Amino acid sequence: MHRQLLNKKLLRYMRSLLIFFFTSTILAVIVYRFMPVYVTPLMIIRSVQQIFSGDKPTWKHTWVSFDQMSPHLPMAVIASEDNRFAEHNGFDFIEIKKAMKENETRKRKRGASTISQQTAKNVFLWPQSSWVRKGFEVYFTFLIELFWSKERIMEVYLNSIEMGDGIYGAQATAKIQFGTTAAKLTRRQCALIAATLPNPIRFNSAKPSSYMLKRQSQILRLMNLIPKFPPEEKVVKKKKSKNKRSK
Repeated sequence: MHRQLLNKKLLRYMRSLLIFFFTSTILAVIVYRFMPVYVTPLMIIRSVQQIFSGDKPTWKHTWVSFDQMSPHLPMAVIASEDNRFAEHNGFDFIEIKKAMKENETRKRKRGASTISQQTAKNVFLWPQSSWVRKGFEVYFTFLIELFWSKERIMEVYLNSIEMGDGIYGAQATAKIQFGTTAAKLTRRQCALIAATLPNPIRFNSAKPSSYMLKRQSQILRLMNLIPKFPPEEKVVKKKKSKNKRSK
């Protein structure tokens, strides 16, 4: 009898925990559909790491809207990180199959994370890879693809991604590395920023190595081959709606 009561209490507790988890995470995703993301778990983790290593915490980040960024920047990161970003539903199964096949013979395994997956990880999760984090990443990727537009995913990605030591997002990178704003970044500068993304702590867009310059050239070439993002018709519709509101 006592064991049955204990099991019932445990089931009620688990049910309440699951309801709380799904309610809070869905609410957080809906809120971030509209609200700027000023702080991410990675920013906090990096600051703590800096303190423990005896350094002064460095945290440079300024949120800017998508239309305040150079149109070359989303093109550069799509060319570098996720060629089918505008087409897939958060998971690029073509790249996943390719990576699985290549990893059979490769010593250093390569991933196939999309920009949507990276955004989910950056905003809601921790950086260390594990099966548990991957499971949560799949869940949050599904949610942001469901509730956010592709443009919003890209906007959050370009504002929250680590782009240097203590540097997060397009605006801070533009100011610190190039002495300009996110809106005024050139095509070549955007390609150089995208070239650092596999390892932004190791690679410095302000002082590019020969490898980075080679990668920059590859990204510039790919930018000519991928479809424009956002599509032209979306940009035209947005401008028309803005003009109507101003009248």
